Amino acid sequence: MKTSDFYYDLPPELIAQTPLARRDGSRLMTLDRETGAVSHRHFYDLPSLLRPGDCLVLNDSRVLPARLLGHRVPTGGAVEVLLLNDQGDGLWECLAKPGRKLHAGAELSFGDGQLTATVEAEESEGRRLVCFHYDGIFLEILEQLGRMPLPPYIKEELEDGERYQTVYARETGSAAAPTAGLHFTEALLQQLVDQGIRLAYITLHVGLGTFRPVKADEITEHHMHSEFCRIDAATAQLLNETRRQGGRIVCVGTTSCRTIESFAAEDGSFTERSGWTDIFIYPGYRFKAMDALITNFHLPESTLVMLVSAFAGREHVLSAYAEAVRQRYRFFSFGDAMFIASGL
Repeated sequence: MKTSDFYYDLPPELIAQTPLARRDGSRLMTLDRETGAVSHRHFYDLPSLLRPGDCLVLNDSRVLPARLLGHRVPTGGAVEVLLLNDQGDGLWECLAKPGRKLHAGAELSFGDGQLTATVEAEESEGRRLVCFHYDGIFLEILEQLGRMPLPPYIKEELEDGERYQTVYARETGSAAAPTAGLHFTEALLQQLVDQGIRLAYITLHVGLGTFRPVKADEITEHHMHSEFCRIDAATAQLLNETRRQGGRIVCVGTTSCRTIESFAAEDGSFTERSGWTDIFIYPGYRFKAMDALITNFHLPESTLVMLVSAFAGREHVLSAYAEAVRQRYRFFSFGDAMFIASGL
């Protein structure tokens, strides 16, 4: 199967640049994974699509404000550093600009010297090992000085950084938001709980590899990046109870899907687990646990379109995407959503 099999034509003006004023006011397309039938609703209609005993799986990862703007010492030249992986003891793997000026030994300063850093080494693919020097708690300093690492297709600056966080985000560590969850409000979650819907939380820290394009012609030649994820004992028990009592496991976003499919046993059961996953889900994959999926509209030829196609069928998905373009849906991180299940 070729990467080009997952191409669709998207007018650039449909790429959402800013979030809507109301989180749950986005549009919601429903897609029947068996028949391909679609309908059009709003996200606040979600309670009508779920039933008591269903379990929503939510990724509680919080986005690190990992984009730092500063200058080189002593020249004063501008520098931008994007934190990728914490190596411990103040050492981070980073992307840095301008790369041609940031060799080992370069000194950097951020926030009028509140945070300083030294480039320790140059690595492959333009990455740098950077050691940060500071007084206090690093994450608190980042909250003050850092900016949200928005996807490259978003050109607008975000006025309120919390709009790139889910309302239930609590475990800091992602380089990008699990965007299907951005549509939920606390009031909507409470409405679902009152309706008898269970809420289960997993953690998957989203890496920047989620935006890496598939360059291989054959999708089987693409190598997925690894991301850390975790299912705790309480979530494992909740998922097992849902399955045993006949409820549906409804993943909110592809990150939740990848986590539970990585850790589910062959019979669809769960135990407490944590570790790194590089699972690549594409058509032909047999789902062990997920019954329904809430997800945004993804980039053409991306691994995420392939995952959705594995669940609902490539023809159904591309047909639904074409309809979304005709209906002028908003696409990608700040865009609209889909609910995919059987029997809609």
